[in-house]
This record gives sequence, C-alpha cells and structure tokens, in this order.
Amino acid sequence: MAIYTKTGDQGMTSLASGERVAKTDARIEAYGTVDELNSWLGLLRASLRSAGIRSPKTEVCIQTVDMQLLWVQNKLFNLGAALSDAPGKWIAEADVVQLEQWIDDMQKIVAKQHCFLLPAGSETVCQCHVCRTICRRAERKMIVVEAEKNYLQFANRLSDYLFVLSRYIAHLCKEPEIGWKKDFCVEKLTE
Repeated sequence: MAIYTKTGDQGMTSLASGERVAKTDARIEAYGTVDELNSWLGLLRASLRSAGIRSPKTEVCIQTVDMQLLWVQNKLFNLGAALSDAPGKWIAEADVVQLEQWIDDMQKIVAKQHCFLLPAGSETVCQCHVCRTICRRAERKMIVVEAEKNYLQFANRLSDYLFVLSRYIAHLCKEPEIGWKKDFCVEKLTE
C-alpha cells in the first residue's frame, strides 16, 4: 500500500465517513490537535523512561504511569476516529471514570496544592504541561465541532490528569514545585 495517495494535493481530505472536506475544516483541526497531543504523549513517555528514576518503588510507579499513558494514546486514536465521523462508540463514560480514578490515586500521594504552579521543573514535568495545554486546545476545538458530551468530558479530565501527573512526577523525582508569585521581581534574585 502506498503511503501517498495524492488525493490531498489540492487542500482537501476525506473524513472516515467518506465526505471530502477542506484540510482547514474544524473537524480536521480538532482531530489534528488530538493527533498532535498523541505525538507529544509519545515524547513524554520516552522522557519518562529515561528520567533517571531508579529506586525500585519509583520504577514501578513510572512503569504504571507509562502503561496509563499508552492506554491514553490508544484512547486518543479512538477520539480521532470519532471526530472524523467514523461510525461507532469510541469513548465510553468508563474511560472518563478511569482517568478520575488515576487522578484520585495520584492526589493521595502528592502534597496539598496551596497556590497556582508554574509549568516548570524537569524536562519530563514540563512535557506534562505541554501535553496538558495541547489537550486544552483540543478540547476547545472539539467544542467548535459540537463533539459528544463524553468526548469533551474525556478531554477535560485528561488535561486534569496531565496536570496532576506533572505534580506526581515531580514528587517521585523529589523536585520542588514552583509556585506563581504575582509580584516576582528579578532584583530579588541579586539580594
């Protein structure tokens, strides 16, 4: 099978339903952003595996997170299929509940949050934040195409999961979290 079909050379593409639309169509933007998120999650998984977390306890935690992210990647392919008008049920309410369970499990371990946190820290933690913000963008694009309620819930919960995951990874790596300081001043660095 050839990878190139030449059918998109004029700026058009096909949805799963067979309908031809412009590559700038809102549905293409929505599932394209989901695809972008999936690629960033792949990079996050690679970073996570090479983050240097080597204690037996944390290694098990990282392997668990890696499997969760693999599950998410597969669900994002499902979400992309749904957004391209493929027939079928692609994201279930149980998928949203699964994300909530993982969030709750991590929340039991990380310190109580007392302020807004900057998207900062190690490369792996920062990649969680990049994924989170792309997920939020995908959610906004899904609203434009009036995606089904559970698809929107999944995207919303996934961004929450990615935020808590950033905190969980910082906890595992014993990294300090960096809180937002409204009146932060560079001069204070030299005092």
